Amino acid sequence: MRRRCRLGSSKARTLVPMNLDRAFGTAGRASLSLEKVAEAFDGDRLRQARQLALMAKQDVAAAIGVSAAAVGQYESNVMAPRPELVGALASALDVLPEFFSAGRPQSKLESGDAFFRSLRSTTARQRAKATSYTEQVWELVNVIERHVRLPEVSLPRLDAEAGQPLDPVMTARAVRQFWGLGGTPVRHLVRLLESKGIVAVLVPIVEQEVARIDAFSTLAFDRPLMVLSVDKVDDVFRHRFTAAHELGHLLMHGEYSAGDPALERQADRFAAEFLMPTNVVRHELPSRFDMRKLAQLSEHWGVSVQALVYRSKELGLISDSAARRAYIKLHELAATPAVASRPVRQYPGEVPGMLAQAVELAGRSNVTIASIAAELAWKPLRVRRLLGEVDSRPTLTLV
Repeated sequence: MRRRCRLGSSKARTLVPMNLDRAFGTAGRASLSLEKVAEAFDGDRLRQARQLALMAKQDVAAAIGVSAAAVGQYESNVMAPRPELVGALASALDVLPEFFSAGRPQSKLESGDAFFRSLRSTTARQRAKATSYTEQVWELVNVIERHVRLPEVSLPRLDAEAGQPLDPVMTARAVRQFWGLGGTPVRHLVRLLESKGIVAVLVPIVEQEVARIDAFSTLAFDRPLMVLSVDKVDDVFRHRFTAAHELGHLLMHGEYSAGDPALERQADRFAAEFLMPTNVVRHELPSRFDMRKLAQLSEHWGVSVQALVYRSKELGLISDSAARRAYIKLHELAATPAVASRPVRQYPGEVPGMLAQAVELAGRSNVTIASIAAELAWKPLRVRRLLGEVDSRPTLTLV
């Protein structure tokens, strides 16, 4: 018996409540009164906004002067808040009042549906924020696809024996063949993923709790979705390996629940083979520590020197002790150009751009950030952040 790894299988619960245009006319959600919002209050929107704000129910309750039990009843749609409390909720959670109205497509993502790169080092509240963040990415994509046709999803259909996981090395070779990469380096990995229909976003630094999670991905929506962050190292080579790791999850682990360390190891093996194919690098890697050669290979394959040393050990080209000596030497050379971190944003091909380009294309049909924000009932700044816009202006602090 064989099983099919279902790419794009929908685990998330998609909610499409009542249509507000039919309920309240075509004047738009921005014109809804607090009374109308209270009448069409969607508790799951409150849950999403609360998790994005990293607030517990008790925190929200204290901010608006009700009990935590009342907030729980709002979220479960047992009852709706009074109109004046809708305004208080919007202020406390930094959203528009109409954000809480039913009527917009929504998908709820459970934390078990996403593969977190650093699961053990994150709190439940951080993961809740990350899943709500991802829900909003899906909502943004959903709106964008009403105006622009994004690239079709192009991933190989992979089979495995019943009860057996897909082999990471064979999977990496299969996707290389499927995408026509042969044995060549992947020059612009994130751009390649986007061209194959994978939605990728780079978390802005302002989303601090999400950015602390190196990366996560999910197949729970209509499209594979990958959320990447520039971690404290801010190194393009680490970033590329992380993106390849998440691709491994998307290809191999569509039917598995996240959280198993074995799945993380499999994704690492996939990333190593995908970025450094054995049949080529085996003949290029030096059999002893050669910094000049390793630096050349690092530039050629788009991976760190440390990754090449690990790959050498993994392929049996050097011993464990030789690898340890190499790591010590690399630590001593940490400030040299060959070893020092390189900021991700200096490499446009590694920064997601598909969604921003789609919005720019939609602009030819008079679709704007403001109109997209209105469809989502978000503040325009929220749309800009999810599209990856970076505000490089210094912050004025008044003393």
